[in-house]
Amino acid sequence: QVQLVESGGGLVQLGGSPRLSCTASGNIVSIRAMCWYRQVLGKQREFVTTNTTGGNTNYADSVKGRFTISMENTMNVVFLQMNNLKPKKTAVYYCTSESRSRIYWSQGTQVTVSS
Repeated sequence: QVQLVESGGGLVQLGGSPRLSCTASGNIVSIRAMCWYRQVLGKQREFVTTNTTGGNTNYADSVKGRFTISMENTMNVVFLQMNNLKPKKTAVYYCTSESRSRIYWSQGTQVTVSS
């Protein structure tokens, strides 16, 4: 069992650069990767980025070059640095932890992009 608690959501100006964090607790030794997803208002939930315990990262094309995922070496906290937020991209962001057999989801936190 892994519990994921996010922080950093809220109201952000257009073009702003907020940073989200997600802290894992419980059976964190089983975690092999942590990921971020988002659901833009009115759209389907989509993959944003992933960071494996081996240090490999992947990004969705929509955020590549603007968003950065990072993880503490303890694999206890994962961050999502978002730069130059685009208009009409208010979204609920979720972090996930992935073991060999389970995926755990955070409750989600909304980042509202002000117009």
